[in-house]
Amino acid sequence: MSLKEILFGAALIFSPLGCADVSEPAAGSYAEAERYIIECSRDWAESVVTGDRSKRKIYFADDFVGTDTKRRIYDKATVTRETGPAKQRISNRLDSVKVRFFGGMAIAHGSESWDRRGGSKGHYVWTDVWVRRNGRWQVVTAQDAAAPSEIK
Repeated sequence: MSLKEILFGAALIFSPLGCADVSEPAAGSYAEAERYIIECSRDWAESVVTGDRSKRKIYFADDFVGTDTKRRIYDKATVTRETGPAKQRISNRLDSVKVRFFGGMAIAHGSESWDRRGGSKGHYVWTDVWVRRNGRWQVVTAQDAAAPSEIK
């Protein structure tokens, strides 16, 4: 999928015509969806260390595309490829997630902290866009950024 196609899709989501096709989830389902999105975010963070990416195949959309901390584009095939346990990272923890809903779309802003062998530590902040398709929530795009350990 090209960047032009992604931007066109985003324009449809945020345009009045795109919103006409989005149905409002049933009352109370946002709380359940929020729990699901947070749990999937935790799985994504922790699986960086464990190497178990089996759940990712469920919550990543087939047309997922993301940008990593080094400005590289990645897709579902890349993020679901089994790699085994991490060789350098010894922990990767979800610190926080805030989920906001817009009909059949959700935006999750979060942060995580990691530790590597040898003692180095780091933080990431990220934004994920989730869409409700065929009755289930899936992440369709992600933007990751390295964050300083101390914010002054």
